[in-house]
Amino acid sequence: MLDSKIVERKLLLKRLFPRSTLFQVGKTLDVPYFRESQSAWDLDEDRAALEITLNVDDEELEEFFRSCRVRSWEVFRGQFYTFEKSELRPEGSWNEIRAAIAEAKRKYGSNCAAVLQCLSESGKDCSLKEIRGNLPEGVDPTEILLDLEEMKVIVVSYKGKQYYEWGLLEETLPAIRLELGLFPEDVGEESASAASSLHLPTEVDPMSQELRTVEKMDGELDHYLLDLLKHRVEQTVNFGRSFSIANIGEYLKGLFGPLLFFDSLLSITQQYGLADVEIVHAKGRSGIRTGWNLSLFGEPGTGKSFSTRDIILGKPDSKVAPHGIPGRNRYAGGITPARFIRMGQAYSGRVFNFIVPEFNEWFKYKGMVEPLKLAMERGEIKYEMYRETIGPYRFSGFFSVNYNVATLGRGYEITVQDPNFVAIEDRMLCRLHRLTKQRFVEIADSQMRLAFGEIDIEKGAQQIRDHLSLVYAIETEHPLVRREFRPKPVMLTPKAQETLTKTRRAILEELPRKSVRFSARLEDRAIRFACAASLVSYFQSNLDYIPIDDEALKYAMQLYVEEASVRSHEEFAPELVLAKLAD
Repeated sequence: MLDSKIVERKLLLKRLFPRSTLFQVGKTLDVPYFRESQSAWDLDEDRAALEITLNVDDEELEEFFRSCRVRSWEVFRGQFYTFEKSELRPEGSWNEIRAAIAEAKRKYGSNCAAVLQCLSESGKDCSLKEIRGNLPEGVDPTEILLDLEEMKVIVVSYKGKQYYEWGLLEETLPAIRLELGLFPEDVGEESASAASSLHLPTEVDPMSQELRTVEKMDGELDHYLLDLLKHRVEQTVNFGRSFSIANIGEYLKGLFGPLLFFDSLLSITQQYGLADVEIVHAKGRSGIRTGWNLSLFGEPGTGKSFSTRDIILGKPDSKVAPHGIPGRNRYAGGITPARFIRMGQAYSGRVFNFIVPEFNEWFKYKGMVEPLKLAMERGEIKYEMYRETIGPYRFSGFFSVNYNVATLGRGYEITVQDPNFVAIEDRMLCRLHRLTKQRFVEIADSQMRLAFGEIDIEKGAQQIRDHLSLVYAIETEHPLVRREFRPKPVMLTPKAQETLTKTRRAILEELPRKSVRFSARLEDRAIRFACAASLVSYFQSNLDYIPIDDEALKYAMQLYVEEASVRSHEEFAPELVLAKLAD
C-alpha cells in the first residue's frame, strides 16, 4: 500500500498542476520519466504526477507552487495539505472538517448524516431534488447544505439562477466517511485515505451501488414519460407528423452555425438510435440495428464536450437545456475503467449510453484495452484480477466519448499519435475535430450569443426531448405506452442501396492508390446512422415500418465520405466527392 501522504500529494499535483506545469517541474527535477518527453502532450498525467510526488519534498513543493502556474481557482482540503485562495499550506483540513460535521450532526441530527451519505455514495454531484429524494418525506435539505458549504465540508459544483449542485472533494471523502462510521472498524485513517484515493473497493460494491443508480434512472424516465403523457402527448404526436432529421439540422444550424451544428446532430441522432430498433429490408431481417458508438476526437477546446455532454444532459448555468432521453445517459466523468468494468454488470441486458469525457485516459490503464474493446463491441466481458474475477457478463450499452489528442497532421494515423486509437476507429463512428478558423468563429459566436441571451434553446430542446422520449418509449415497448402505440422497424429501401453503392464508387474513383485504408465497417455505421436518423420520422405515416429518410441518407453519405477521406490520410478532398454525388 502506498503511504497515504504520497497518495494525497499525487492527487494534489494532478488537481492543481496543469499538464504544462507537470512537464516543467518534471524537467526541472530531472526525473527519468520526463527525459524522453518532447512536450507536455507526451505525458500520462497520472504517471507524471506520481513520478514528481516521489521526487519532491514539502519545501520544494511549496517553491513550485510559488513559481509555477497552478489552477489558482481550485480548492484542496486533505489530511496533509490544504490549498485555498491561491495558497498552499503543508497542513491538513481533516480536523476542521470532522469538527464541522460533528457540529452539523448535533444541529440537524440524522438528516445531516443522510445528506452527507447521499453525496458520499452517489459518485457524482447532486442537485437539491436528488438529495431531497434520499431524505424522509417533507424534509428540506437546503439549510443543511448551505451550512455544510459555509463550514467547508461540501462544495458547490454548479451555480445557476434557480439550479444548484453540490459535491464532495475527493480528498475529504475518507474524513467524512470516518465521521459517519461508513468504513469498517479495522480500517484506520491512513488506510482509509489511501484506499479512497486509489479507488479500492473498501465499503461499497460498485455493481450493487450501480444497481441503485440504474433504479433511479429508470424512475427518471418513468416520471418524465408520465408527465409527457399527461400534459403533452397530443402536441408531441402532432409535432412529429411534420418533424424529421432535416428539421433538427436546421434547428441546430440556427443555434451554432453551418459547421458546429453537425456534432450536436450526431449526438441527438445517436439518442434516437438507443432504441436499438431492428433494421429490415424487403426480403426480411438485415441482422443489424440502429444503435452505434460515437467518438469525437481532437484537441481540447473544439466543442467536443458540448456536443457529447452538454447538449444531451444540459448545463443550466450556461442556459443549455437537455435534449437527451431522461434516465438513459450515464455520465462517466471521474470513473476509472476498472470501476466501469465492475459496475457494467448492472447494465447487462440493458441499453444505456455512457458519456465518457476523456476516453483516451481509459486506455492508459494496464490491462484495460481488451475489456474496453469488448464493451465497444457489446461482447461478453470477463476480467480476472488477483483478488477477484469480474463476469462473465454481456455489455449491451453504447458509448459517446471524447478522445483528446493533438491534431498534428492529416488523417488518423498522422493525427492520432496513439496506438490504442485503432481500438476505437473500427468500433465507433469517429469525427475529427481541428480548431480551424471557421470552427473557432462559430464556437466564439455561439458562446457570446448564449451569454447575452440571444439564443433560446429551451423551447426547441423541450419539443425534441419530448419527441425523442416518446419514440424511444414506443420502440422499446415501454409499459406506459404499449397499449397506445406499436413499434416499427426501419426499412432499407432500394434507393438507400443505390445511394450507398454510388457513394462507394465515387470514393474509390478518387483514391490515388489501389489499396484502401478503411474497412467495410464504415458502410455499416453509415447505414446505422441513416436508420437512427429516420426514426425521427416515426409519426409521418401509418405504414407498419419506417422507410429511410432522404435527408438522413444524405447526412449518412456525408459521414461516409468524410471519414473515408480522413482514414485515407486525406488523399482525396471530400467536398469534391460530395459535389459529384449531388449532381
